[in-house]
Amino acid sequence: MTRGNQRELARQKNMKKQSDSVKGKRRDDGLSAAARKQRDSEIMQQKQKKANEKKEEPK
Repeated sequence: MTRGNQRELARQKNMKKQSDSVKGKRRDDGLSAAARKQRDSEIMQQKQKKANEKKEEPK
C-alpha cells in the first residue's frame, strides 16, 4: 500500500507545481484581461502577416 501514498504525494506535488507556474505567468504580465487579449491579437496578426509573406515569396 505504500505505492498509493507515493502516487498521492506525486499528485500533490505536481498540482502545486502547476498552480505556481500559472500564478507566475499572471503576475509577470500585470495586464488586465482586455489588455492581454489585445496584445495577443496583435502578436497573432504579426505572425499571420509573416506567414502570408512567406507563402507568397516562393511563387
